[in-house]
Amino acid sequence: MNVLTVNPGSGSLRLHLVRAEDEKVLDSASTDDVSSFADRQPTISVVAHRLVHGGPDLVRPVEATPSVRAKIADARSLAPEHVPKTEALLDQLADLLPDATHIVCPDTAFHETLPSVAQTYPLPARWRFPWNLRCYGFHGWSFSWATRRAAELLHRPPGELNLLIAHLSGGCSVCAVSHGHSVDTSMGFTPLEGAMMTKRSGSVDPGMLLWLLREGKLTVSELEDGLYHHSGLLGLSGISDDTRDLVSDGSAEARFALAVFEHRIRAELAATAASLDRIDALVFTGDIGWDQPETAEAVAGGLGVLGIAGGLSRTRERDAVISPPGAKIPVLALRSREELELARAAAEAVR
Repeated sequence: MNVLTVNPGSGSLRLHLVRAEDEKVLDSASTDDVSSFADRQPTISVVAHRLVHGGPDLVRPVEATPSVRAKIADARSLAPEHVPKTEALLDQLADLLPDATHIVCPDTAFHETLPSVAQTYPLPARWRFPWNLRCYGFHGWSFSWATRRAAELLHRPPGELNLLIAHLSGGCSVCAVSHGHSVDTSMGFTPLEGAMMTKRSGSVDPGMLLWLLREGKLTVSELEDGLYHHSGLLGLSGISDDTRDLVSDGSAEARFALAVFEHRIRAELAATAASLDRIDALVFTGDIGWDQPETAEAVAGGLGVLGIAGGLSRTRERDAVISPPGAKIPVLALRSREELELARAAAEAVR
């Protein structure tokens, strides 16, 4: 079974053709030219569409029927940076590949195991229940892969492990995984909450946002644009949203932006760790987590209170334990392989 995985981010589109039986990637591309990629493939049985926000109704991979498409439309306002892209790609690929089975894979599905205390915002019931105001969590396919891959490297079953996982990329979030299940995570109702990101602010004082609106400093659209597109590393540094650029730049502004970023990632990890009774490993994944050793070192090195230490290897040629031998809590760096989790989930949904 050949599965085409379609993974739209806020500023990217990644396509992979995966043979489901042995999880072998047969072809891949980062391109907006979906037609050319699909046309050059010999056979495509299934298309796995990553959906960033499934809303309250889409809680597992499911075929893109008309009723499912209606539920995706309902979730559009919850992740306006992402969901409309998935809808457009569903339309395009349904026309290109009418004989394939199209499976929608919500990123939020992994976090359906969150306990009620981690899902619930301290808001009035008359708001929470009618509008489904709760923590949904995101980056689920990345966390699912990292859990499975970390178990392989640690030579232990996923069901035995308690993991702290940091997905650091354009969007950033952390997750506490207990016995293979998500029990806490930093992103919530939308992908704007939680850790500082490359262009997104992450969590800031809601009272400050109310003040900006009430006092007429910003309009709603200006506030939304600033929080999603002009904050984070870009907003603080005024130089770039790319950690590689900031490390090489070395200016005071660049170093300060990185320091705030690392501080906020540490804070999210420490808070999320409170949902675990022990930590068996800290896992870095995502483009930054995998390929920016300075960031991993700064984050891990500042978590001594959790028993985690720095002195990490800078090598990133393969998935590996990067902490020194004998470390109390191992630290791992894993390349994010969302395409493999998407392909596996879509194949299981079809079967």
